[in-house]
Amino acid sequence: MNSVAFEPALIGLDWGTSSLRAFLISSDGDVLDEISTSQGIMHVKGRDFDAAFHGLIQNWHSVGPLPVIASGMITSRNGWQETPYVSVPAGKGELANALVPFTSSKGISVHFVTGMTANHNGAPDVMRGEETQIIGAAAMGLGDGLYVLPGTHSKWLLAEDGGIEDYKTYMTGELFGAIRNHTILGTFMEEGAFNKEGFVIGVNAGLSADADLLHTLFHVRTMPLFDKISPRMTADYLSGMLIGAEITSGTASGGDQPVTLVGRGDLTDRYEIALSIAGRESRRAPENICARGHFEIAKSAGLLS
Repeated sequence: MNSVAFEPALIGLDWGTSSLRAFLISSDGDVLDEISTSQGIMHVKGRDFDAAFHGLIQNWHSVGPLPVIASGMITSRNGWQETPYVSVPAGKGELANALVPFTSSKGISVHFVTGMTANHNGAPDVMRGEETQIIGAAAMGLGDGLYVLPGTHSKWLLAEDGGIEDYKTYMTGELFGAIRNHTILGTFMEEGAFNKEGFVIGVNAGLSADADLLHTLFHVRTMPLFDKISPRMTADYLSGMLIGAEITSGTASGGDQPVTLVGRGDLTDRYEIALSIAGRESRRAPENICARGHFEIAKSAGLLS
């Protein structure tokens, strides 16, 4: 057994808007320990990120000084250290070269991963954190193809040669919330458990809507009005419609390879159902792809001894 492989070599921080995960990573990229908290950047008291950081890793001090690499919204304008964006296409080498070094109040060296930007029709797209996950997923053998990260702002990324060739952001989750809570369509919706039948009907509507989505959305009102679906089905009908329309756009590039879903929980389950309806094979990414991404970027940057 190679004992060196089990020695801590790196601390990785996945620091987002609403949550924070820290990884103690071995010299071969395995996660030796993990800490998860709700101290996302919007929940850090007094925006004292320095204190939150030291409090988080205090139990790891005994392993000695380790390099730290951080990704996510902690590198945004509202975070600890704002970093610039690297333009796609880019991979771990470009991210490693663009790391922003920082020294904490206790002298700990932290390296911040930059975000990524893309350009579509003359307008910029941005992301922070997702790029690290995809670098990790590719290194863990998931390879090239389409990756989907469901969320309030879903990301569809095209990976090639272990890096990110292009990506797009879809405001599907936020649009769903806005329609449900702030339009007349929401008055037709009743609370209840997930209604798969309504969701499937909505997915099929979204898949066929294409550029006609603004018209198809009105069916959220007319379908229950004419008893085509029940009020209990309506919210999931809307959810399916929006996800279906997103899939139509997201799968327009990337070939016929399986779509890799990054995430857990009910929302990712919905995308899995919708992709199946669309005739696309999907698979789930393993748990610790972000930690592996931290490891790959740090290794490429020469941070590991």
